[in-house]
Amino acid sequence: MTDTKRDGHKGFKSRTRLVHAGRDPSEQFGYVNTPIYRGSTVLYPTLDDLYARRGRFSYGTQGTPTTQALETAWTELAGAAGTVLVPTGLAAITLALLTAVKAGDHILVTDSAYRPCRNFCDTVLRRMGVETTYYDPLIGGGLESLVRQNTRVVFLETPGSQSFELQDVVAIKAVAEAHDLCTIIDNTWGTPLFFPPHERGMDMAIEAGTKYLSGHSDLLLGLVSANARWYPRLRATYDAFAMCPGPEDVFLALRGLRTMELRLREAERQGLAMARWLAARPEVVQVLHPALPQCPGHALWKRDFLGSTGLFSVLLAPFSREALAAMLDGLELFGMGYSWGGFESLVIPFDCRTYRTATQWNPPGPALRFSIGLEDIEDLQADLAAGFERLNAHA
Repeated sequence: MTDTKRDGHKGFKSRTRLVHAGRDPSEQFGYVNTPIYRGSTVLYPTLDDLYARRGRFSYGTQGTPTTQALETAWTELAGAAGTVLVPTGLAAITLALLTAVKAGDHILVTDSAYRPCRNFCDTVLRRMGVETTYYDPLIGGGLESLVRQNTRVVFLETPGSQSFELQDVVAIKAVAEAHDLCTIIDNTWGTPLFFPPHERGMDMAIEAGTKYLSGHSDLLLGLVSANARWYPRLRATYDAFAMCPGPEDVFLALRGLRTMELRLREAERQGLAMARWLAARPEVVQVLHPALPQCPGHALWKRDFLGSTGLFSVLLAPFSREALAAMLDGLELFGMGYSWGGFESLVIPFDCRTYRTATQWNPPGPALRFSIGLEDIEDLQADLAAGFERLNAHA
């Protein structure tokens, strides 16, 4: 029988752990999967039990066997002291930041961060009296020059959203340790399988389970894991907000967990094949894929990561918006949508110039972010080849 012990599968490799972590069939009448528990009220047999809140669960906002199964599995996978589940990836970001800051604090956030994270810092945190300084994601140990007496947090995302800068996690962690700063990383691209966040020294790690954990574009979910120092405070903040995800979403995420590495490895293979194909196109000036040797930051990826995924960007030569619309509007297999990590291929144009403050973003032409799905690679290439024909026809 499997068990739910945090360290119960340390001797096994990742695929084995993904299959067994967080499951205990002996508690489910022998059934393999933890079922969906829907509920708010937990009943107590005696008044003494009620007053003492004896038992594993006391109320729906504090978790159910379904949520506990995913929390336990993710804690084991991430090498953390504990994990909490929230309704979205953005909620995971906001919860982690609120755990670590108070009024009057100063935080450092990478200039390449997920844009809604910037919005939270520039609105809610600013109203709370927390000041944000955005830093060049390539700053490395130079981050020391931005640390103030009231600095409390360094927020990382590597590679960066859309623009794919790789951060020197080792150098940044050294600065954080020297000044006793909390390190928080958005680890959605690499997942704990390809970037073990706590092994790399991060205090808290964020994951949008909406993406590769789900794998099927049918749920919203966020996860925050923390080390032993920060987990008690994270849990207390989480309990104060009662930021609970729906049980069906948690159940689907548990199902996605079991096949996540298989899907990630296929996404890696497909993504690299498409990145190399795009790099050979005359319309493409540069491919921003960390696993390609010609990509800036490749050495850091090789040092810190155990694999790559199916999300990357390309910079095109100068083309008009009309030409770009002709290319993208006619695609058959690539959908246009603001997510990624599912089984289907996606593409979006993006422009970091509208929000960067610490760095300049000067692409030669339009920039596209691709999420490569599980379709046949030749079909995807044919779809894009036809799109490039339309692009050139409207140039």
